[in-house]
Amino acid sequence: MILRIEQWIAKTAEMFNWVSAAAVAAMMGLTCMDIILRLFRHPIPGTYEMVGFLGAVFAAFALGYTSVHRGHIAVDFVVQKLPARAQSFVDGINALVCAIFFGFLSHQCMVYAADLKSFGEVSMTLQMPIYPFVYGIAVGCCLLTLVLAVRFIKSIAVMMGQ
Repeated sequence: MILRIEQWIAKTAEMFNWVSAAAVAAMMGLTCMDIILRLFRHPIPGTYEMVGFLGAVFAAFALGYTSVHRGHIAVDFVVQKLPARAQSFVDGINALVCAIFFGFLSHQCMVYAADLKSFGEVSMTLQMPIYPFVYGIAVGCCLLTLVLAVRFIKSIAVMMGQ
């Protein structure tokens, strides 16, 4: 069962990563177009805001995929010298602490997004609602929480010798 959940999370993380990649491409395209149009004295209004929003989408939606593929920077030269069960223990504790942190972060982003929505907060130039992007950050953090929770469960299985 845990394998099916892990596969579903990996597929979901990959879909989120494609959204993240599209956000990077949109940031590049928008920035390039703005630079070119500035040469003709017709900059794109709100470019700075849109690049900021797209950057939030990029960072949040790439979290789960990066964690599934263990693409984050890790300094584990000390842990590598430990026996397999001890390595699994350290990895499990790390996954648990990070899952708790990102679960809390996801919850707080949801609360913050709801506040932004209720107050009608919008961006300065484009007058675009901010809350959908904060919800996006919450969803990205939630996916990372699921990845880390599965990693914790798998490390417990390794420690128990299964």
